[in-house]
Amino acid sequence: MHSIRTQFISFIAALLLILLLLLNTYPLISSRDAIFEEKRSSMTAQASTVASPLSGLERLSGENITEVLRYLDLSGYTRVLVTDREGATLYDSDSAGGAVEDVQTCLTGKTVFRSSFTEAAFVSSIAMPLSSQGELIGALYLTEHDEERAEIILGFQNRIRAASLGIGGLALVVALVFVFLLLQRIRALVRSMRVVAQGDYSYRHVNRGRDEITELGEEFNQLTERLQTTEEQRRRFVSDASHELKTPLASIRLLADSVVQNENVDAATMREFITDIGNEAKRLQRTTEKLLTLSRLDDGVSEPAGPVDLGKVVLATQTPLIPLTREKDVRLSLKLEEDCRVLATEDDLFHIVFNLEENAIKYNVPGGSVEISLQQDDKQVTLQVSDTGIGIPEADRENIFNRFYRVDKARSREAGGSGLGLSIVHDAVLAHGGSITVGQNSPQGSVFTVTFPRPSSEEET
Repeated sequence: MHSIRTQFISFIAALLLILLLLLNTYPLISSRDAIFEEKRSSMTAQASTVASPLSGLERLSGENITEVLRYLDLSGYTRVLVTDREGATLYDSDSAGGAVEDVQTCLTGKTVFRSSFTEAAFVSSIAMPLSSQGELIGALYLTEHDEERAEIILGFQNRIRAASLGIGGLALVVALVFVFLLLQRIRALVRSMRVVAQGDYSYRHVNRGRDEITELGEEFNQLTERLQTTEEQRRRFVSDASHELKTPLASIRLLADSVVQNENVDAATMREFITDIGNEAKRLQRTTEKLLTLSRLDDGVSEPAGPVDLGKVVLATQTPLIPLTREKDVRLSLKLEEDCRVLATEDDLFHIVFNLEENAIKYNVPGGSVEISLQQDDKQVTLQVSDTGIGIPEADRENIFNRFYRVDKARSREAGGSGLGLSIVHDAVLAHGGSITVGQNSPQGSVFTVTFPRPSSEEET
């Protein structure tokens, strides 16, 4: 497996190699092609200048061809060859030169131009047919070796090569420094991840710059912060849950030991002990059920939601609360609009309404009242539960939906509260797209406001 450093360096080296190859080939090819075109133009014009007086001769022969060429400047050509229409040589400035294939092609009436570049010179040639009064009478062949321009091209090539090596080396050094700095930042982020992976959720990565790695580091810090919050909540939840379960268990064990150790216990005392054990067992059962409800809400395990008439759910909660209202001497009053439907499950709505009403009754004053109102508009359904009880201090309102949080711990335990009811309400409301707030009732007490979005016409069907 290749490291990211190797991949980075390989990619940059490949990119530099491609750029250097282009830099060393494209300008040279363009320059060479430009010279080729210039050679074609100049040699064609020169060949036409030579062919014109030769075509005006009555007869082509070595003597009269020599006489004509004497007055023309052909010093730049290494070979001048003139043949008759059969391809026989009539004049050749290079006595050692042999037959030329392009001449045979030229005698078919075509002009043939060739040019090539070697390390020593540009070698160019042109074969042009000679015609007199529309009749082919021979061929003219010119050859040129241009060493001067070849030297210019070679010098240009060497300078480009030297510049390319310098630029490539500098670019590679800069790229290596960049890769090193980039990998240093990535390694620092990886080290931060390892620290957090070992359980130190308070650790934060130090970010520098304004690029994607910085953005990744910021996301990592936000994730770590959420993990820290979750871990603190988990530890607090485990501690509080253990405490809540330990208290009734300790009471049950103490009462059971008292029964076992006292052999001569009368029936009334035994009945009292057993009643207390039953009450503690019920308390333990209620706490366990609430913990299971919260676990279900956390996992998102719920029945499929559908349109539910919230007013009917409110009415269904009244009967189970009658004994509690009589015990606390609290009066319940309802103000319910008809057909207030929300998209939820009936069980979750029952938990929400029942817990709010139960708290409003438990923490009320003798002779107090609880009012439940339900209304709707075009966008939402609003449920309000207001009481005339002891109220909630403003400093505690932002924490009352936390699990196991109690405003007055002593009074909450006395009332049988576990600090989980409002957490269940809060999570159930959010699970169905609603919101819940708490405020001060007038002149005293608390008011809880729950809002749900109204279902669309398609969702109600």
